[in-house]
Amino acid sequence: MSGLGWVEAIVVGALQGVAELFPVSSLGHSILLPAVVGGSWAQDLDVSAPESPYLAFVVGLHVATALALVVFFRRDWMRVVRGLVTSVARREVRTPDQRLAWLLVLATIPVGVAGLALEHLFRTVFSRPVPTAIFLVLNGFVLLAGERLTARAVRREAVPAAGTGTATATVVLPAVDEVVVDRRLARLGVGRAVLVGAAQIAALLPGISRSGSAMVAGLSLGLPRADAARFSFLLATPVILAAGVLKLGDLAGPLGDGIRPQIIVGSVLSGVGAYLSVRFLTRYFEHRSLRPFGFYCIAAGLACLVWFAVR
Repeated sequence: MSGLGWVEAIVVGALQGVAELFPVSSLGHSILLPAVVGGSWAQDLDVSAPESPYLAFVVGLHVATALALVVFFRRDWMRVVRGLVTSVARREVRTPDQRLAWLLVLATIPVGVAGLALEHLFRTVFSRPVPTAIFLVLNGFVLLAGERLTARAVRREAVPAAGTGTATATVVLPAVDEVVVDRRLARLGVGRAVLVGAAQIAALLPGISRSGSAMVAGLSLGLPRADAARFSFLLATPVILAAGVLKLGDLAGPLGDGIRPQIIVGSVLSGVGAYLSVRFLTRYFEHRSLRPFGFYCIAAGLACLVWFAVR
């Protein structure tokens, strides 16, 4: 690898912050963009290389993204941490905050174990342009399938309008109040929460979105779209942060030599992008669907496959 240029750091840093939370796979875009641009980008930004300095750069981006999520959900995390501490101290699980804290802990275990066991294998084997483009197309179809589940749930809730005999869908929009939403999430069964958390394992495959997988799993279990999105963002925070912290040695070691200024700039952009993205998406999913992201993933993945075939 020749190095990490400033333009590369700025573009990929900004892209990471947005794509990590939008259900379009940040890892997939980090692989496909350099492959499409080609030249030094494809050489410099090779995530599949076992000892690539690009990995040190990605570590910085992940830590910045996680910190942005902590800042945005700071009130939630204060309640969650307080609930976990009081639960352990009193040996009880009674309040919504205590229950939500343990749901997040238990739901994070499957992806944590899978990440430790499989991340290196999946990255070195699958993190190549063609498989990534195929997985991105698959991610699009998964998102569209999740929306079909939502539409069916709405139809099941349709009730006959009084005196008309016709069906009228009765949709209760998720409450905007974060405390109310968290209390709703705290009522999830342990098994269902773990299933949503385990869905993030699919994101070890480049092109499959972590937030998208968790959201679709939540929708399949009957969560409203906004609740599924919020739960996926809360689940993503410890996973992304742990992934970054566990590899901080790469950032501080030889892999980070010569590119630390670019890492700082890219990380700042990633953090800002992540904060703005989660702020937008928490409002977006109160009323709107996953379909645009599904269509985008299918179109982008197919376009990349065509590009790789004809180039």
